[in-house]
Parts: sequence; structure tokens; C-alpha cells
Amino acid sequence: MLLRTARAALYVVPPLELLLLVMLAAGVPLPTPVLVAAETGVAAVLALELLVARRLFRAERRGGAGRRVALSATVAHLVPPLVRRLLELEVRGLAAIALFAVRRRPAVPPGAVAAPYAREQAPMLLVMLFLMVVETAGIDLLLVSLDVPAVARVTVLVLDVYGIVFALALGASCALRPHVVSAGELRVRFGEYLDARVPRALISSVRQVRNYNEGGMVSVADDRLVVAVSSQTNVVVELAGPVTVVRPLGGRAEVRSIRFFADDPAAVVRALRAPAVTA
Repeated sequence: MLLRTARAALYVVPPLELLLLVMLAAGVPLPTPVLVAAETGVAAVLALELLVARRLFRAERRGGAGRRVALSATVAHLVPPLVRRLLELEVRGLAAIALFAVRRRPAVPPGAVAAPYAREQAPMLLVMLFLMVVETAGIDLLLVSLDVPAVARVTVLVLDVYGIVFALALGASCALRPHVVSAGELRVRFGEYLDARVPRALISSVRQVRNYNEGGMVSVADDRLVVAVSSQTNVVVELAGPVTVVRPLGGRAEVRSIRFFADDPAAVVRALRAPAVTA
């Protein structure tokens, strides 16, 4: 019961605390009883989380787990999978922006063939970023002219800035994580949000087919994984058996066919049709 309550609190309390911080940053005067009640609630939830975490950690240690393994298991039990996944994606996205800013080159194993896919989406992403910046400034000026309360203005501004950061993270992570064809596998990626690893022994056929009307960026339907850029795919890989892929939000699915986009699809097809050379 305590574990269920602690996990549910992680869905509710952080957003409410963030809303409170936004209101304070906007200069909204809040009654002292409201602040006291809010901070008391946060302290109570924090105490509950620590209590449950301590019990879980001690149980893992009694079962013979080391400190690191016990800590990892405690986090896995306490923090809901969706929350963990979202936090992981946020951290990786910010790291990708930093690495891209210092001109970090994509990490590709020796002897492997990298298949970038970011070039096609770069113009669209730049236009989108420009429009988002203009929209952020324009909406803020409009809200000021309409004498909208500061809390609403700051909330909208935070959401707009978050959207800009997300777009930057998407572009940076896609540039740093290309598809990769190595001796043993094909890795189909989409930034930090997808990394599907397919053993080459399971690939029954590969061909270059351009499709211009894909829906969404990453989707799974009818045992088929689609990883599109600007609604396009140009490489189709058929598999002799199912492969399990992890979706962007952590869900799992088995697929027998993969359609994805590459800047140079012919190079991908050649690399996959060539005999795999092992060291």
C-alpha cells in the first residue's frame, strides 16, 4: 500500500510543485496558509518516498544484492516506468545539445557503416525553430498588451521555451545517432528516442523503396516498424523472424518488417547486401 501511494504521488506532486514555483516566479501573491500547506505536503511526500526507498533498499540488501544493484532495484520499484523513461529522455536530449554544440562526432564502431538521416529534416527543423521563437516572442507581447496576469504569461513562456529546447534536442540527437550497419547487426535509430537492433542473420531482404506519406515519426502497426523523416521512408528491411523493439515511451513490440529513412539509401542497401565481414 505504501509503495502504491508513493508511486502515485510522483505523478501528482512534482507538477503541482512546478506550478507553485511558476506562480512564485511570476510574482503572484499567494496566501501564507497556501504556501505552508503546499510545502508541508511536499515535505510529507518526500518523507514517504524516503521511507519506502529505505525499506526497498534494505530488502534488496538482505537478499544479497550489492549497493549499486540494490539502489537500481529501489529506483525501478519506486519510480513509475513512464516517469523514468521521460526523465531519461530529457537528460539525454540536453546532453545531445551540449555534445552537438562542441561538435562531437557520431560514435560509429570501427568497420561499421553510418547512415545519417538528419540532413533531410534539418531545413524543416530550422524553419520550425524560427517560427517557434517568433511565436514565443509574439505571444508574450500579445499577452502583455492584453494585461494578462503574470502567472499565465510565465506559464505560456515556460511551455514555449520547453518546446524550443525539445526541438533542439531532437535535431542534435538525430545528428549524433545515425543508423549503423555493422558486421553483426543493423541499428535503426531516431535520436535518443529509438534504438532498434536487428541481427543481420535475421534480415531476409532489403530494398530501396521511397514512400512519401508515412504517418508520425516512429510507429508500429501490423508487425511493421516505421521510422520516418519528414513523412518519408526509403529503405525496407524484411525479417525472417520477429525482433523486439522498445518504443520511445518504453513500450515493447515485435516486428517482422522495418521501413526507415536514410540520407543515402543506396549506401545502406549496399552495406546490408554485402557479406558480413567479422574480425
